[in-house]
Amino acid sequence: MRKVIFALSLATLTLTSCGTKKKIAALEAQNKECQDLLNSTTVKLNLCLSEKEALSKQNEYLKQNNSDLINNQKELTMLTSKGAQNLEKSLESLKEKDLKISRLQDALTRKDSVTLALVTSLKSSVGISDPDIEVNVDKGVVFISIADKLLFKSGSYVVSDKAKEVLAKVAKVINDKPTFECMVEGHTDNVPFTGNAILLDNWDLSVKRSTAIVRVLTKDLNVNPKQLIAAGRGEFIPLVENNSAANRSVNRRTRIVILPKIDEFYEMIEKEMKAQKGQ
Repeated sequence: MRKVIFALSLATLTLTSCGTKKKIAALEAQNKECQDLLNSTTVKLNLCLSEKEALSKQNEYLKQNNSDLINNQKELTMLTSKGAQNLEKSLESLKEKDLKISRLQDALTRKDSVTLALVTSLKSSVGISDPDIEVNVDKGVVFISIADKLLFKSGSYVVSDKAKEVLAKVAKVINDKPTFECMVEGHTDNVPFTGNAILLDNWDLSVKRSTAIVRVLTKDLNVNPKQLIAAGRGEFIPLVENNSAANRSVNRRTRIVILPKIDEFYEMIEKEMKAQKGQ
């Protein structure tokens, strides 16, 4: 009997021990599951926190950017307004400049017309059909060019009698234009002057010839000395190359340049501009 009871007790104890092991194993498995779930959730939480921080920074950036855009828009509006005003002023300035240019061009056109009329008048007044006397315009300046063979002997600055006939007609032109100035320019060729001890070189010769003509115009032909300028250009403004006797003869000349007073010309422009402004 005792044996039977002991066997039953042992069997019961064995069965109880097996049941406890199974429960422990199940609890351990459940615990591992919970731990895995916790780890996974922690990872997701950390990821969410990182995303939240990034979104927060992006939100701050967008707010700042929006604020900058609003400020830029205000500044752009101000700049656009100022730009429109400046553009309007620039257009007005351009219109004014165009008007001034147009008036100046009109004045210059009138000056050219006066110059042309002066050339025609001079040619008519001089009235000499001679290839050695030329009335023309050079760079807007009217001049009478006279070959030296009509005025002087070779190497001399004494005005010939034949020259005085020509200069008498030139004097009439000058006397008819009392407000104009006339510059008498002497020109030589490039052959070195070796005539006498009084003249050092072609500079001297050109100046002496110029002053000789000025004396004839003022003393013999009653031209107002205030209208005359004596100038010597020597050999340095040739018309053609000094490479032949014929060319050197062309370069030996006297030019009488007709100079309307520049202040009269500007006065004409000023009057025209005032007249245009008053319209």
